[in-house]
Amino acid sequence: MAKLPMGLLKKVFFVSLFSLLLSSCAGPTIEQYANEKPNLALSDYFNGKVKGYGIFTDRSGKVVKRFTVDILCDWKDINGVKTGTLDESFLYSDGTTQKRIWTIQQSANNAFIGTAADVKGSALGQSAGNALNWSYTLLLPVEGKEIEVQFNDWMYLIDSKVMLNKAQMSKFGIYLGEVTLSFQKE
Repeated sequence: MAKLPMGLLKKVFFVSLFSLLLSSCAGPTIEQYANEKPNLALSDYFNGKVKGYGIFTDRSGKVVKRFTVDILCDWKDINGVKTGTLDESFLYSDGTTQKRIWTIQQSANNAFIGTAADVKGSALGQSAGNALNWSYTLLLPVEGKEIEVQFNDWMYLIDSKVMLNKAQMSKFGIYLGEVTLSFQKE
């Protein structure tokens, strides 16, 4: 059996590694949902009161925490920009509570920019069809410290009352776990 030259083996290894890395980064794009119905209008769904029921699972799939969230939502036109406030009150299964207030601005082409006190910089989002995809860095409290965790957050409108949310969490590109939520519009 003939041996392959070391240089060729290295090239094959690096091309294979590069292909694997590219394929592991591939995921759905927002454009893939453009024709899905019902159409998600963020300011219509998150308007008034919304209740959420969720879980956090670690990288093994084990449920680590359960929670509910009550959201009071309001949208206004501020200087010609559609701006929403989502006032979220979380209650976790261990009895702890948390508050997050999002300010969301809708720009052209169903693009969104969101800010909150515990979000580093801005959350950037895009919607198409029945879906919305957000990317942001959350300052997560862990044992008295804040750690930066990246979120890749997908929301899917099921009908006029129900939306599902799945958010993958990572740090330094390493998968940490997921948050799964079901929203119910009142």
